[in-house]
Amino acid sequence: MTASSTAAAHDTAAEPGVDLTPFGGVVGDQAWREEILRLAAEQDAVVLAHNYQLPEIQDVAHHTGDSLALSRIAAESTASTIVFCGVHFMAETAKILSPDKRVLIPDERAGCSLADSITADQLRAWKAEHPGAVVVSYVNTTAAVKAETDICCTSSNAVDVVRSIPADREVLFLPDQFLGAHVQRETGRENLHVWAGECHVHAGINGAELAERAAAAPDAELFIHPECGCATSALYLAGEGGVPAEKVRILSTGGMLDAARGTSASSVLVATEVGMLHQLRQAAPNVDFRAVNDRASCRYMKMITPAALLRCLREGLDEVHVDPDTASQARSAVRRMIEIGRPGGGE
Repeated sequence: MTASSTAAAHDTAAEPGVDLTPFGGVVGDQAWREEILRLAAEQDAVVLAHNYQLPEIQDVAHHTGDSLALSRIAAESTASTIVFCGVHFMAETAKILSPDKRVLIPDERAGCSLADSITADQLRAWKAEHPGAVVVSYVNTTAAVKAETDICCTSSNAVDVVRSIPADREVLFLPDQFLGAHVQRETGRENLHVWAGECHVHAGINGAELAERAAAAPDAELFIHPECGCATSALYLAGEGGVPAEKVRILSTGGMLDAARGTSASSVLVATEVGMLHQLRQAAPNVDFRAVNDRASCRYMKMITPAALLRCLREGLDEVHVDPDTASQARSAVRRMIEIGRPGGGE
């Protein structure tokens, strides 16, 4: 599948009426786990799982983490096959960094509403309106968009990336409007233009829900992903004294894990996709982690089922291909992303 056909499949996956029924019929039990690890060893494959995956997928993976950490692992791994349990842009990123390796995703229909919110054609048109601007793309974008990008970023290093750009240069930040607003607050940069895209799951975690949950748990810390629609509300609550400012933490998923290991709080309200709770509870089992919105579950992430992963390793499906020219153009932007910010603190 080329970059263009990958994008087409991704767009189709988001259309109403398209069958997105996950592969089923397999239980993620011990026998399944042993078979996954046996097949992975047999095929010289490393299994990577994003923090938003189902718990059984996270637990069987060789490495679980955020998009930046997994991108680094994919690039550095000696395995000849990368099995990326996540959404399609993540597997594309692994292929961009490791063009000579076989990259598989257990279900190529696993797309991303945020990545779908801007196309390469739209980005080219936006660049034409701002000649000379530096393009900063969140890693949650297609390979074709990355190819039109100067430097990629994750939620943990987005502020550092923008600060690294000369102050007199315009910046086009895409595609997430909430992360862009966070970067604008942190940098105070007036020549930063933000694309009006969003992750439907994070955007659905709103300020009213956060305020209600925080009022009901006044001693809880707040871990807020900057993609969330409630991020501004969290800062407002802190500024108005509704929540102690020191209890409000705007964090990437990697940052949440670090904060979980160091917190002295007995309870934490978490505003991000609910799959993150599994890793947080493992990192700090004595802390009560609760979702601000229990319905904040990404259907695309949850398409990577035990059956899908078993099918992937048994049949070598679905393989991800990125057009070599597209990958070459995108690679420098992704590599610059990996070089900026602390290791392991990604999406």
